[in-house]
Amino acid sequence: MVLDKIVEDKKLRLNGHKARIGEKEMRRLAQEVIRENPQHPSFCAALAKTGISIIGEFKKASPSLGRIERKINLTQRIEEYNQSVDAISCLTEEDHFNGSAEYLQEIQGMSQLPILRKDFMIEEYQFYEARAIGADAILLIAAILDDAQLHDFYQLTKELGMDALVEVHDELEMERVLKLDVEIIGINNRDLHDFSIRLETTKRLAPLVSDDKILVSESGIVSDEDVKFLKDCRLDAFLIGRALMEAENPRRLAKHWKFL
Repeated sequence: MVLDKIVEDKKLRLNGHKARIGEKEMRRLAQEVIRENPQHPSFCAALAKTGISIIGEFKKASPSLGRIERKINLTQRIEEYNQSVDAISCLTEEDHFNGSAEYLQEIQGMSQLPILRKDFMIEEYQFYEARAIGADAILLIAAILDDAQLHDFYQLTKELGMDALVEVHDELEMERVLKLDVEIIGINNRDLHDFSIRLETTKRLAPLVSDDKILVSESGIVSDEDVKFLKDCRLDAFLIGRALMEAENPRRLAKHWKFL
């Protein structure tokens, strides 16, 4: 399955990361950032505002749709996001999404918006790395973590001063995540095993979440009809990638969808 391949490749990549910067040094770098920048943008607060918030994603490829062909200028894209979205998601997975930690560091230097590190987080090292490169939040994917890992990684994220978007895509994963009493739950409309998209996943799972949680719908949001359909599901935010990356005017599109 695609997900298993991504995780296996991530393990290999992490060996290379650790060879360049050991875990002890990465912990030191993370603590240095915390000391120097104790106050940073709150991902949670950005999504908790009245009305629909939009997380604009920066990515150059995905396993399901391949490379995004439009020529993407990072600076221009982030300038447009700064004027229209509430938070930024940056892919840092190298092999399947053509992402990098360097992209996140660049974005952090040109935006005051909170930044989500979107990656396949499977080892403690990655959480220290996320804080060291300037992430304000990270993604926890229930499908690749057992209950103990979800608990421990969530606690580590909070200890490092970051927020966590905890992602589910079926009822069993939702049940596991609700037991953790997390703040932000993301419902991924993309099946992580075959990468098919069903917006009905959000409609089906959203009623299981109490109103005190921040609820995000992820993946497959590409049209006015999609936005209207999902706005009826008691959501707080959308995470939108390809549609904004391919848009001629992502600023205009994001504002249109926020107030549609």
